[in-house]
Amino acid sequence: MDLLKLSTDWARAEVFSAKFFILFGLLFILATIGFYQLGKTEVAKAYVYPTLVVGILLTIIGAGLLYANTERIRTFEVAYRTDAKAFLESEIDRAEKTIKEYETVVFTAIPIIIIACALLIIFLNTPTWRAISITTIAMMVCILLVDGTAQKRIAEYHEQLLRINNN
Repeated sequence: MDLLKLSTDWARAEVFSAKFFILFGLLFILATIGFYQLGKTEVAKAYVYPTLVVGILLTIIGAGLLYANTERIRTFEVAYRTDAKAFLESEIDRAEKTIKEYETVVFTAIPIIIIACALLIIFLNTPTWRAISITTIAMMVCILLVDGTAQKRIAEYHEQLLRINNN
């Protein structure tokens, strides 16, 4: 398989994946508007700020990933044409670092955050803290959904890069 095509396809899949962060962020912002406009109880009003913060954070994460991967696609061809071997090695290194980051952040830290928030729901009985905890859990689940597929994709990309390197 052509290295340039493989790398470009992977980055395009990452761009598509980043759009889901933006989508989830916009849905949280819509939920904020709903809680603000329709929320009559103290519990409903407690969700306004947490959902707004999560919506903004997810939108920023998505926009950052969208920008970074779009720029990466633009630089792939130049880097590949300049020195294909160095490009391959840099992609292998980057993929390995990203896989390690997923293991540390996404599959270790995020479950710990979810557990901590679940404990806060149990032990803190105020609407604000419950809203913050539930909204944080929802954000972490969104991140797990998107990054779970991204982790699988980068692992496959890494394997294909290693096959190319061994040939």
